[in-house]
Amino acid sequence: MNSQAELTATQKISTSKISVYLWTSFGICFFSNISAGLISTLMSVYLPVVVRTLSGSVSDDQLNNISAYINALYLVGWAIGGFAWGWISDKIGRVRSLILSVGSFGLFTVLISYAPSWELVVAFRLLSGFAVGGILVLTPTLLSEIWPQKSRSIILGIDSIGFPVGIFSSGLVNYLVADWRGAFFVGALPIFLAIISIWALKESENWKNAKADFSKKQVRYSKEDRHNLLTGAIIFSSMLIGLWGMFSWIPTWVQSLLPSSDGQTERGITMMLLGAGGLTGGFISGWISNALGVRRAMLLCFSGCLLMSFLLFGMNESFSKIIYAELALLSLFFGISQGLLSIYIPQLFPFHIRGTATGFCFNIGRFVTALAVFFVGVLVTTLGGYSNTLMTFAGIFIAGFITVYLTKDQSKANP
Repeated sequence: MNSQAELTATQKISTSKISVYLWTSFGICFFSNISAGLISTLMSVYLPVVVRTLSGSVSDDQLNNISAYINALYLVGWAIGGFAWGWISDKIGRVRSLILSVGSFGLFTVLISYAPSWELVVAFRLLSGFAVGGILVLTPTLLSEIWPQKSRSIILGIDSIGFPVGIFSSGLVNYLVADWRGAFFVGALPIFLAIISIWALKESENWKNAKADFSKKQVRYSKEDRHNLLTGAIIFSSMLIGLWGMFSWIPTWVQSLLPSSDGQTERGITMMLLGAGGLTGGFISGWISNALGVRRAMLLCFSGCLLMSFLLFGMNESFSKIIYAELALLSLFFGISQGLLSIYIPQLFPFHIRGTATGFCFNIGRFVTALAVFFVGVLVTTLGGYSNTLMTFAGIFIAGFITVYLTKDQSKANP
């Protein structure tokens, strides 16, 4: 149960108007997400040049191994950071954690510009990945605690699209800046954002009240909290595994339907539709949550993903234009789900453990996802093609649907 102090603070933000401070807080969180998306994918667009410049005359196999180290350890840092920053924010506060996280990944990105060896690039990417891992946990947690309840779902949904906007921005940087060392000076932007945040942001009153009250409690995680930790992890992981498993292989699946063509145009349009649908879905997710309720909206997303997966991979034996429409709808449901999960998962937990628990739910699935994406490739031979494999893979959405269906609405218990 929430303490009286928590309830008082919650009632206060539920009825308060949207002030300039709240818009400032949202702006900092949104641009933190954009910066995280930009820096996460910036190395991908410059990777061949970076590796060739720093490794000298080595074989293609050695180049591939170095590239794998740079990419893989960034993801490892990201996953570990996702766990760690939630816990850190429960200890020292949402705002201080956000400032440290944003400033750190900006600093380590700038340092890449000065790296004299690929080994240092690996180290700096690992550390920047650790710092970026906190952003997707800290921004929805902070906004869920300070934003008025009436429009909270909408603002969290819009906040969720900052990361894909950053991914798009990395392509823009690559277009404008040819020199990779110059490009990584973009890390100065999140450093500047962190400096502004020191003066612009105030700590969440809900977190402060919960921390002050926690000394009176005997149990940190109640039986209900432990149950919600499991269900939240299953819900988020089932969508995450389905999303990355399919999106990683959909271009290859499209190519498999075009045996007599190089498929460049079709694959390009496919990726644009996946991106556009995701951005649109995230943007409208808050309004959908308000209209249907976040729990029913999540059930709709899992149902929609399952249905569209069946139509895409079960009904298309050759390529046709209808695939574009089906892909757009699938990515729309995915995009909506990402906004909804930012709303749904934090509200499962009381304020004193919200950061740690949200970080766990958001990141445990990333380890499973890496194995799942690998097994898609293995299953192609066993199941006789990409269509059968991805159709089978879509079964993960059933687990998510059932878990949401069996989980009660926590929005009133933990506003």
